[in-house]
Amino acid sequence: MRIHVTSVFVHDQDEALRFYTEVLGFEKKHDVPLGGENRWLTVVSPEDPDGTELLLEPDKHPAVKPYTTALVEDGIPAASFAVDDVHAEFDRLSKLGVRFIQEPLDMGPVATAVLDDTCGNLIQIMHTS
Repeated sequence: MRIHVTSVFVHDQDEALRFYTEVLGFEKKHDVPLGGENRWLTVVSPEDPDGTELLLEPDKHPAVKPYTTALVEDGIPAASFAVDDVHAEFDRLSKLGVRFIQEPLDMGPVATAVLDDTCGNLIQIMHTS
């Protein structure tokens, strides 16, 4: 068993696609119309195009807003992405205007930082040494 697709809830799929591809560097994998304005919209890492897909899931269900609001208010990331160097990625993304709610924090063999994805989520980036 392996993870094939995981998701983050987003308030605007086009805005999310722009952020996740143009800013974070993921690549669009699937963009399938589902009727109305919703799509099955996934991105993948260019380093693993056949790997786990991230579904940019519309946040239309009534349970989503209270859930995502609570996560953000408590500072809990909706997802965690591995990077080679948290400090370098923090610098790169900061220059692109990404807002971080937690600057790089070294915790022994792990370093993390937390960013705002502009789509209703906090995202953690991390690396292990």
